[in-house]
Order: sequence, then C-alpha cells, then structure tokens
Amino acid sequence: MKKLVISILFVMQVVFAFAQQGSLVKGKVVDSKTQKPLQNVVATIRNTTLTALTNSDGVFVFENAPHGSHLLEVSSTGYSRQILSIDVEGQPLDLGVVVLAEDITSEQQLSLITITENDLGDDNSGSESTSGLLQATRDAFQQSAAFNWGQARFRIRGLDNEYGTTMINGIVMNKVYDGRPQWSNWGGLNDATRNQEFTMGSAPSDYTFGSILGTQEINTRASFYRPGTRISFSGTNTNYSWRMMGTHASGMNKDGIAYVISASRRWAQEGYFDGTDYSANSFFASIEKRFNDKHSLNFTSIYAQNSRGKNSPNTAEVNRIAGEKYNSYWGWQDGEKRNSRDKDVEEPIFMLSHYWKITDKTNLNTNVSYQFGKIGNSRLDFQNVNNPDPTYYRNLPSYYTSMYDGNTFVGNSEANILEASRARFLTNRQIDWNAMYAANSRTAAGNSVYALYEDRTDDKTWTANSILNTQLSDNIILNAGATYRKLKSHNFQNMLDLLGGQYFNDIDNFYTGNFAQSDLNNPNRQVGVGDTYGYNYNLLADVADAFTQFKFNYSTFDFYLAQSFSRSQYQREGLYRNGLYANNSFGKSDKIVFENFGFKGGMTYKMTGRQMFDVNAIYMTKAPSLRNTFPNARLNNIIVPDINSENIMSVDASYIIRAPKLKARLTGFYSTIKNATETSFFFAEGVFEGDGSDANAFVAETVTNINKKNMGVELGIEYQIIPTLKFTATGTYGQYTYDNNPNVSINNDALAALVQEGSLASVGAPNTQVNFGQANLKNYRLPGMPQQAYSVGLEYRDPHFWWIGANANYLASNYLDVSALLRTHNFFENSADPYGMDFPFSDIDRENARKLLKQEKFDDFYLVNLTGGKSWRIGGKTVGFFASINNVFDQTYKTGGFEQARNANYQELNRDVSSGTPSFGPKYFYGYGRTYFVNLYINF
Repeated sequence: MKKLVISILFVMQVVFAFAQQGSLVKGKVVDSKTQKPLQNVVATIRNTTLTALTNSDGVFVFENAPHGSHLLEVSSTGYSRQILSIDVEGQPLDLGVVVLAEDITSEQQLSLITITENDLGDDNSGSESTSGLLQATRDAFQQSAAFNWGQARFRIRGLDNEYGTTMINGIVMNKVYDGRPQWSNWGGLNDATRNQEFTMGSAPSDYTFGSILGTQEINTRASFYRPGTRISFSGTNTNYSWRMMGTHASGMNKDGIAYVISASRRWAQEGYFDGTDYSANSFFASIEKRFNDKHSLNFTSIYAQNSRGKNSPNTAEVNRIAGEKYNSYWGWQDGEKRNSRDKDVEEPIFMLSHYWKITDKTNLNTNVSYQFGKIGNSRLDFQNVNNPDPTYYRNLPSYYTSMYDGNTFVGNSEANILEASRARFLTNRQIDWNAMYAANSRTAAGNSVYALYEDRTDDKTWTANSILNTQLSDNIILNAGATYRKLKSHNFQNMLDLLGGQYFNDIDNFYTGNFAQSDLNNPNRQVGVGDTYGYNYNLLADVADAFTQFKFNYSTFDFYLAQSFSRSQYQREGLYRNGLYANNSFGKSDKIVFENFGFKGGMTYKMTGRQMFDVNAIYMTKAPSLRNTFPNARLNNIIVPDINSENIMSVDASYIIRAPKLKARLTGFYSTIKNATETSFFFAEGVFEGDGSDANAFVAETVTNINKKNMGVELGIEYQIIPTLKFTATGTYGQYTYDNNPNVSINNDALAALVQEGSLASVGAPNTQVNFGQANLKNYRLPGMPQQAYSVGLEYRDPHFWWIGANANYLASNYLDVSALLRTHNFFENSADPYGMDFPFSDIDRENARKLLKQEKFDDFYLVNLTGGKSWRIGGKTVGFFASINNVFDQTYKTGGFEQARNANYQELNRDVSSGTPSFGPKYFYGYGRTYFVNLYINF
C-alpha cells in the first residue's frame, strides 16, 4: 500500500509538472523607525510556490514571477505583515521600498507568562518554501487563545499539548515520558525563541508529520536573527515579580560567522499565590559558521534553571475559610516563608545543525542534540507521626460536622459542633516547620520522623534527525524527514533535608518485615541528605520515526498528501528489589514495542486571490506514553495489560479571507481519540472487600480504552477600520466529551503482601490488579478548560509610535475532572457486606446517586484586558515600554479542579456530602485576579 501511494505521487509529479514563463520582481524592505534594511524577511507571491528571503541589504528578488495580477505578502517575526497588489507583465518590476512596522503583538509574546509554565496542574521563518497556510505569526484566533484566554487554561480544540508538536531547529521537544513539552526548558528566553512558525490542526509542516493540534517550530539559526542588541527590565505580579533580559545578535560578518547570546533572570520572593517563591536563570548562545554558499554549521546551547514554589488546590471549605489565594504548602521558618512543594528544573540542551543547500531547489538540514539534567518535585515525608498538611481532613471543621457513629449522623451534636469551632486549621493554617524540627529532636535513636525529599527525574536524551526539502517541479514540493531518539530516564527519591535529624529509615511503615523494605538487596538502610531511597529505577526508550509529504500548488487548487511511520520501544529497569514485589521489581522488564503509522491530506481551493476554502483530514495511531505504559513503575515492572496505541482521527474545514484590510477564518473541526490510557494515584476508602480499614488502600488507578470526541467551530476576524484603528473578534464553541465507557483497574500493593503471606493465591508474580469493569463516563465533559470562549477587541496605533488596545472576553463551559472509579459498579456495592457477596447498599436513593455523580460545571466569567505601549527613537536607539493589565475587574474564577476519590462508594460519599461541608469534596484551582505586566526596553 505504501509503495503504491508513493508511486502514484511520483506519477502525479510527472503529469502535473510544467514550465512557466515569468518576469523579474524585486523590492527592498526597511524598518519603519530606523529606515534600516531588514534581513531574512520572507516575501511570498500568493497562490504560487515562490518565496524569497531578503539579503543583508534588505533586497528580495523573484527571477521568474508568473505574469498576471498577484498579492505579494511580506512578513518577518516581530513586524506586521504587508500585503501588496502587484501586476507582473513582460518587463522587470521594481517595487522600491517596502516599509514594515513593528508588530505590537511581538511585545505581548515577549511578555507572555504561560499558564503551562506555571504548571498549576501539578502534577520563525527559515524555510525557503512554505505552505500557503504556514504562518510566521499567530492569526487573530491564536492570538486570543494565547494572550486573552490562556490565563483561564483555555486549550485550542480542547486538546492537551501532547497532541501538538513543539520543535527547536527541527528537534522534537515533546518529552517521551508524557508526550508534553517542558516549556521551562527554554523559559525566560523570549527574545531568543521569537523566530517561530505555526501550523494549525493537521495542516502541513515542512519539518514533521505532526498530529491534530498543530506544530510550533522555533528556529535558533544565528544568521536568522536581526542584528542588534536588546536590553529589557520587567515587573509583574504573576508567578514572578521581576525580570531582566539582554540579547545581542551580531548578524553575518564577512568571515561567514554569526552569533547570538541571550540571558535573563526572573525572581520573586512571593508570586501571586501565597508562599510561591520563584527563581530562574536562563542563558542562550547560538553561533553559525557559513563555509560557502552550500554549507553552514550552527551550534545552539540552551540553559534554563527554574525553581518555583507550587500552590495547592483546595476544597470549597478551605477556600471559604482562608480565601482563594491560600496555599497550604508553605510555613514560617526563621521569619521566612518556606514552601514544601518546590519544582526545580535544570535540563541544558545542546544542538548541532548542518544546513546543506544541495541545489537551488533542494535543502537538507541535519541535527544532533543532547539534553540532560534533572527535574525535582519536593514534598514532606513522615513516619508514624501526624500528617503535617494543615488541610489534612482531621484538621478541618468538616471532620467533626460530617461525623457518623456507625449509621447514625452525629455531626450536628453539641460536642462535635464545639470541636469544629476549635479545629486546628482555624488557628494554624500553615505548615509548622518548627514542630517538625522539634519532633525529630525528640527521637531516642536520632532518626528523623519528618523529612523533606524530592521525586527526581534525571533524563539523558540523544536525538538525531534529517529533514529534506526539495522542489521537484514548479508545482510540487517534497518534504521528508527521519528522527531517532534515545532516552535513559533515572527516577528516584532524593533526600533533601532531614529537618534536624541524623538519618531517615528507608522503610514503608504501612508494612512490616520484608514487605516494608524499599530494597531487599540493601535492607534497613539509614539514609542521609543526598541519598537515594524509596524507589529507584530507569525508564528506557528508543523511538524512531519518518515521514514524507508532497505538496502540490496550482493557481486554483493546492493539495498535499503525507504519511508517517514510527516505532517506540519501552523498558523499565529496576535498581531496587522492592519487598512487596521481590520477584518483579529488580532488573529489566520485558520490552514492549509499538509500531504506528499516519496518513493525512488536505486541499485549498482558491476562490479568488483573497478567499480560500481549506480542508484537512488525518488518521494516525500514537504510542502510549512511558508514564501510562508502566502503571506502578516506582515499585515493579508490570506493564498495563493489553495496552495498545491510540487511534486518532480528525477533520477540519475553513473559509479564509486574506485581504489588505480584512483577515478572517471560520473553521469547523471534528476529532476522535480512541483507546487512550491514563493513570493516577490516590487513597480510597470502601474500595475493597472488608470492613473498616481493610477496605481502604493507597491505589494506582489505570483507565484504559478511553474514547474522546472533540468538535466545534472557531472564528477569527481582524479588520483594519482605518490605518490607525484595528478591530478583532474571535470565538469558539466546542463540545468535548468522553465517547464511551472505559475500563477501570486498580493496583493495590497490599495484595502483594497477602499473596506472599499465603492469604491469597497467585501464580508467578503477585497479581495486584483488581478489575472494576466499565466506568459510566460516556457524554461526561472533558475537564480543565473552557469549551466556549469569545473575545472582541480594539487596537489603536498612533503614527507617533504609541498604541493602546482593549479586549473583552467571555469564557464558559468549564467542567470538573470526575473520578472514573466512582462511576463503576463498585460505587453501589457494599464492601462490608457480612456475607462477602458485595450486595448493593440497601438504602440507595437513585435520584440522590445521580446528584452525587453529576459533573460540576464551573461558573461562566468575563475578563477585560488592556495593553499599551510607546517607543521613541533617541540617538540611533529605540527606547520603549509595554504594559498590560489582565482581568481589570478582578474577577474570581475557577480554572480547574478534580473529584477526590477517597470516598469510593455510595455510602461513604453520601455521608460525607450530606453534612453540607464534605471532608473530601472536590479540590479547585483558581486563576489570577487583577495582574499587571510592565516592560521597559532599549534596542540598538
């Protein structure tokens, strides 16, 4: 089948290829402020394959432009694009000087503080031939999604970013572990990463096959940066307070050398949420050597160290008492706020890129990269002492007001009401560091009963790839590429602070004997600062992929066809022999291999030079992530039974207008994701057979065979009312749902102990997986993002280089993340049934059960955002400032949340909820209130 497709494409190449007669067209591009020529500006004649780059004098040349009337688009990163009407006849056409004005949205991009980088969930040009819909800048809809809706955790088309592809110099930056890019790997380097190209959905990219969310290609080739120096200083009240940044680009000198250096520092003693400290240092260097007209070599190094304190999700009860900015993760120590949940990222990247211009129509780009370093997420550990979390349920008033004595509700008794009024949280809302130090000082043996550790991941990733771009004829372009990635990911617990003690016992105090040992090869270890303990393993991955893509461009129709193949091989290597899984934790697991393919195609019908109809379709399979392949990787080598690749299908259709004054896009989209797998960890009560604590356990939940359906419409309009005033209107209406009833299984480590004790029978390794069957999730909404978003805005740009803009936004249809376990048959079964038959509870009220399981919809809300700026030309330098105020009216709104699955059956949940103040209600994340960003800069 694959050979047949390729053969047909080459036959089509021969059939459709033809020669065209044309004339020379040239022009010179300059900066509106400095009147200096601009290099590497992209000039494109619409509805053709012709693209040219300006040289060091700002001049672009088309040697053989087709005769007739055309639209010429001139664009460069950081500038507003120009669209010119030209008439090409038999004589050479000199357009003279084309002036590009600075794009104010480039300042917004430099100021953007993404919600992804803040990680509340806790847990451009460079191509000499581009697709007609490839963008050096975001369109109006993408601008709204990034700058106006991003603060509310909006996701384009309701898709997680694992379904998009982020690249630097053609190297995929999505992590093999979870499929998502780690944005903080280049955080703070906004100047250095501003050369970008975007594609939407499954539209074609010159660099990769992609997926259904689109691609983002960041180009750090040194010669592509505008020569000059930029220094800026910023102040904000979001996740950091201050930022300093400096960047210098040399441009290509007479010896064929160009270099770029950039550095920044961001810091805050406390960010927007209580106790969220922030410290980040970033460095960037890129140097290019051009040997001749055909060969260039570029070396890029990126270092971004980031440390930030996290903020906690909280129940409605906690928010009501302490406010939406409350954060349970910090406490006072020696007069300073100390956060127990820091995230530290330090993963340098080195890239070597070779650019080979084989012919005037064929280019080959080969890259090799190496990334290494660490990601650490700290938290408190404790043994046989009280939980130090101030929001631990026994510290809250609801613990007393939701209490039962057997089957009798006693939460409204006088004694419990009195205890609720004296609940610890009311007077001690933060972590008590001093109390933990004191507890450690009182142990007879000198061991710590409280300690601070981090979950560490030390990755080493090698990547090599080649990307070929060739114009086979006047109308046909071939893109092809091959990539190989090799990952060794070391995962372990690292001791950070003994909090005054001398050592910490490396045991699991929930068990006894050998079952309590983290490593039977080295039992009863006493660990100190910097030691590994708890769990210790490697994840190994080898991923190879290749793609080919043919693009056919004609006067009325453009279309493309692409295919891909990938092979992913995963393996776990245990470095500890865990006491619960003595025979299935140490050493290497079986290898598991996923082979996947993809096909996509699309067509653009050019109704006129300014109106187009565009359609794209894709079908592909995608390997599950490493994270979801090994459901209990910290303890054993078990692989999710019968795990398979995801099946992904998507189609979108757009009506597009690109005129000098009006730019608009109306898109309808539909996508399905089938056979997905997700894992999570939590403590559950009433989930297993037995009474009291026998029915409770800390479990790993694996949900398999998940189907999702995302459909909706997008609209983006940008209209230049007069040369100084622009109007924008954008919106999307989506419906993102679960499309089936997936299967739920629970891993219970306690079963491993029972098997080895002989209480339960098992063949081979202990079977700790309990299958709970299907979860009734069909038609529940996908959580964590608004499914409707609308924006209108006005932007005024004065000829004297000052501007102001305002946007009003409405966001709606954001839903709580529901628990799959609560929607299985287990929810209605009595695990404490004296006959051991798991009969349903006798007192079930079906209407009440529906209310308990109804998905919570968050309130809709409005956001008004203001932006503005001014620049001056002083002594050959440009001095300016940019300012923005988001959420002007200080609206309070939820950005996400999740159900706690601790009460895993009807009786437990109903009792907790019936009091009116549940101890284990949903936990919520909140967005920023009124925030500001001010940036002062100088360019020279």
